[in-house]
Amino acid sequence: MFIDERIVTLFKRNAHHTLTYWSVFFSFGLCIAFLGPTILDLQCQTNSTLSQITWVFFSQQFCLLIGSSAGGVFKRTLFSALAALFVSALIISIIFAIIPLCNNVLLLAIAMAVSGLAMGVIDTIANIQLVTIYQKDSAVFLQALHFFIGFGALVSPLIADPFLSETGCGNHTGNGTEMIHHFRNMLRNSPIAEHNITHGHAGGEEEESIVHYAFWIMALINLPVPIAVLFLMYREQLIPFCHSGPPRLLDKDELAMESQQGAEGSDVEQKEHEAGGHGDIFSCCQNDNLRGLPVSFFMIHILGGLVLFMTDGIVGAYAGFVYTYAVSTPMSLPHKTAGYLASIFWAAITAGRLLSIPLSYRFQPVRLLLFNLAGAIVTVLMLLIFYHSSTFLFVGTCLCGLFLSSIFPCMLAYTEDILDYQGCATSVLVTSAGMGEMVMQVLVGSIIQTKGSYSFLLCGMIIACIGFILFIGLLLFHRMHRNYLMGTSKKSAMVEEPAAEQNGSARTEQKEESTSS
Repeated sequence: MFIDERIVTLFKRNAHHTLTYWSVFFSFGLCIAFLGPTILDLQCQTNSTLSQITWVFFSQQFCLLIGSSAGGVFKRTLFSALAALFVSALIISIIFAIIPLCNNVLLLAIAMAVSGLAMGVIDTIANIQLVTIYQKDSAVFLQALHFFIGFGALVSPLIADPFLSETGCGNHTGNGTEMIHHFRNMLRNSPIAEHNITHGHAGGEEEESIVHYAFWIMALINLPVPIAVLFLMYREQLIPFCHSGPPRLLDKDELAMESQQGAEGSDVEQKEHEAGGHGDIFSCCQNDNLRGLPVSFFMIHILGGLVLFMTDGIVGAYAGFVYTYAVSTPMSLPHKTAGYLASIFWAAITAGRLLSIPLSYRFQPVRLLLFNLAGAIVTVLMLLIFYHSSTFLFVGTCLCGLFLSSIFPCMLAYTEDILDYQGCATSVLVTSAGMGEMVMQVLVGSIIQTKGSYSFLLCGMIIACIGFILFIGLLLFHRMHRNYLMGTSKKSAMVEEPAAEQNGSARTEQKEESTSS
């Protein structure tokens, strides 16, 4: 078989949990991608300026970072983890439903901030739960988990596209309308559809926006996700006063396997308690048991987080500004043609995550990371060399999405494996990735505005090279940490041997005394 029987058996045993966590990540992707294509209609709805509506993006990303940082606190029990996922997924559906009612930009920013908190909690808890369930086999399932972000990010703009208005509010100057149209095209993650719209009616009537239907459809599409989480809680008998009956009887083999897993799980929980566990990032930093750990333990967390800070920053910056680069000189593509680039980028990320599911089974995460980071650097370098070629811009965008797609789940599986699932790697990596996406979008956007469009690819090249150098540093500290663990195991073995000899001699003496008596 293409996938080993053991992996299939693991999936079957945890299928309900795994499918539920995958579904909530679909909610994450659905929510993260809808704002870009609907920004013009939301600006008309809130009667706001372009500079005001951009704060909505910031409020969502900032609260996503807060939710990711604090989300680990809910993982302490299965009930708290599933309850947090249920509330978060339900909040996303509610936010979709009430967005059409937000008539000013402040209300919209608050709604987006709440959705950002929910997305951050989903991001942290789903990653932690899958790592906890599958341990050293988590790489395959993490790749599938992050595929569902890309899938949701593709579905959301496709749903919104038929309901988008192309004429605007009618209260802008010609230059303002063109600028807003340009801004929307830059952020859109789906191809620009041709709508049958008549510009400038004879009676001066404005087109009535129907984008609220798109939000209500997305709310309905997302509604089965919290229901699925609630059903999982019901199956696990975690809902008070609502039990699904006594658990099914297990045969002897299954019961023995479950007992063994329970013992291993308790050992893992004990180790997590000793070294900080997978809790929220604040409790990780305050844990007193971290004092006796080596420098390599902390550097693995720091360098792994910095690598994702850079690579996820590239993802956010590329998706946000590839349109601006394409329509500017020297590329100067037509606006409609350039609008397809963001869609191709997200589609490549989705396809790359799907392709990485079998690859993560065949290859170790460290090899995939090395290949993807090197591939991203080469791709951006080729984009810099062939900066006049519009064809290679599309090819390079596709390749860039493929190489960047699986870096996060591979890094998560790699660092957790190094640390033997005893650190706070999941919380640190999720937080660092969200921070990188937020910071790099602002940084690259300001550089493009001051230095010109060519600096877009130059920034990508510099960021990718820094990420690769940090990864080499991570490999060096991995070797140091492995040597430390080997030295610790040798010392413990040397301590155990004299104790075993002493116990053996004591038993011999006791036997001799009993024989003589």
